[in-house]
Amino acid sequence: MKNGAAGLRPARWAARESQSRGRLHPEPAHPYRGEYQRDRDRIVHSSGFRRLVYKTQVFVNHEGDLYRTRLTHSLEVAQIGRTVARCLDLNGELVEAIALAHDLGHTPFGHAGEDALHECMKPWGGFEHNLQSLRVVDELEQRYMGFPGLNLTFETREGILKHCSKRNARRLGELGQRFLTRGQPGLEAQVANLADEIAYNNHDVDDGLRSGLLSEAALCSVPLFRRHYERVVREAGSVPRRVLIHETIRAMINEVVTDLVETSRRNIRVRRLHSSDDVRALTKPLIALSPATLAEHLALKRYLRRHLYRHEQVIDVTSRAQEMLKAVFQRFLADVRTMPREHANRARAWEAEKGEAGRARAVADYVAGMTDRYAFSAYKRLVDPRARLP
Repeated sequence: MKNGAAGLRPARWAARESQSRGRLHPEPAHPYRGEYQRDRDRIVHSSGFRRLVYKTQVFVNHEGDLYRTRLTHSLEVAQIGRTVARCLDLNGELVEAIALAHDLGHTPFGHAGEDALHECMKPWGGFEHNLQSLRVVDELEQRYMGFPGLNLTFETREGILKHCSKRNARRLGELGQRFLTRGQPGLEAQVANLADEIAYNNHDVDDGLRSGLLSEAALCSVPLFRRHYERVVREAGSVPRRVLIHETIRAMINEVVTDLVETSRRNIRVRRLHSSDDVRALTKPLIALSPATLAEHLALKRYLRRHLYRHEQVIDVTSRAQEMLKAVFQRFLADVRTMPREHANRARAWEAEKGEAGRARAVADYVAGMTDRYAFSAYKRLVDPRARLP
């Protein structure tokens, strides 16, 4: 990536703070920090961000200290995103803010917990962690006197909201408009989205190998892994297995990120963009992988889905975790007094305003914010004192 060491001046089509669509609640500018830097700092100092350290990525927190968590995943996404942003002359601070915030709404126990909470919330509109991340930064964090949430800029909030149903988009106003018109978010949001996929595809390989659920020999059926692993083995000589794995994954990430930068640069050049508004008017993203690299990236993704995420050992743990989370949700829903006073009061207030849907949403907010270990302790306290960790 020799051509990637771009300067610090953003391109015409990059997000510029002077052209930001602003915050929900106007605030005076800071004397020495930019708006996207302030977003990033608010995210890092939030309680939701700290809780990510004890939330599952693939392996439940107690299964090992060296597996990725939602926090370390978010840091890896931010690192990849900053690299790509710099290479494309985009706003790296905005990319970093989006990357660090994108999983703030994730439940305990990973996607299994999300599925369980969605099942519980089906009568009241369901649950989706991406929309929940937006709820966290817009409403649920309570740190400031003048407004609820973190009051982030439109551009950071736009990047957090990767997916959205048309029903939800209609009630989000300007933020949801692109889901109705099939428009695109800014390039920084597109970078964060691809950085997320690259990060989890590769670090899940690492964690899968560390756990013993995946093996190098079996992974060699995946072209992207095989090509780099075989080269590393040829060149490495006698080195520890962990070094072979690290060097392989390092090379995989480098290849995919390089392709992302080069392909995206070509896409941007062809479009002759003049501003970030030109980006939003498009119907397809410009930050993308080439067809060949995308095919290999997706092949790895499919392999992980079949052999890691659906491995019987992972399914056994996550299935038990799901049942625990459902039981905890139902217990809180039946008696909000079993929640801490702050959350119980919110549930009563929302129920008075919106009926049962309000109470259920308050319970879902509380459960979604739990860490793995806190959810388990709630299960033991409320449902089964003799329960063992899933």
